[in-house]
Amino acid sequence: MHTQLLALAAVACYFTGGALIGLRLLRPDQPYAPPRALALLPGYAALLLHLFSLYQELVTPVGFNLGFFSVGALVGWTVVALLMISALTKPVENLGILLMPMAGITVILALRFPDLKLLGGASQPGLNAHILLSLVAYSLLMLAAVQALLLAVQEQHLHNRHPGGFIRALPPLQTMETLLFEMIGVGFFLLSLALISGFVYLEDMLAQHIVHKTILSLISWLVFATLLWGRFQFGWRGRTAIRWALSGFVLLALAYFGSKFVLEFVLRV
Repeated sequence: MHTQLLALAAVACYFTGGALIGLRLLRPDQPYAPPRALALLPGYAALLLHLFSLYQELVTPVGFNLGFFSVGALVGWTVVALLMISALTKPVENLGILLMPMAGITVILALRFPDLKLLGGASQPGLNAHILLSLVAYSLLMLAAVQALLLAVQEQHLHNRHPGGFIRALPPLQTMETLLFEMIGVGFFLLSLALISGFVYLEDMLAQHIVHKTILSLISWLVFATLLWGRFQFGWRGRTAIRWALSGFVLLALAYFGSKFVLEFVLRV
């Protein structure tokens, strides 16, 4: 019951934070738009509450619980944590208008559909490091995908010469693109480390049921590698960069959550 109350309080803070950021973004000139620090405060509170509830849900006496919805809630927490850390030094807080409610939804799903899939990883620190790298890489690239969506909206408004509304509250287009490629660059590096460390524990892809996950992850890696090469070699930007970034993330999402959903809910492995 204590865990549920913490989780519900985290949900309330996530949605409050998203609403306050949305108010700043959509009505930046209105007197009732909250200051930046106040808009961010519920996000930090949500992270703390969510962390306590996650720990009790994920850490069991016999191993880590890596069930589908539990991992979804963990990814939601990690994404918002990376966002809030980045917001201390960079103008990325507007991503919270989508990411905070999404994190709240992952908490609700984990409460509604409790699941248990144990990983007895206490004696496998290398495997735990692989999981951590994968989680952070996925979260960073998810941040990049949301940044790409926001960049697409911003570019469309500027192209149509409608720079009013929330567009005025966003950083300049060049700054938005720079932030996008910074996220992709760090995420790609961590994804590379995650794939390398994963191959250490790869024994039999068929027996371990990770053929599709491995193939889709490698294709996603190639997509992000091509995007970074195109940026460095040809100065790719705008819609080209957005398409490649979103394509890479969709493949990565299918690799992890798509494969995990099929294994746990369809094949019951």
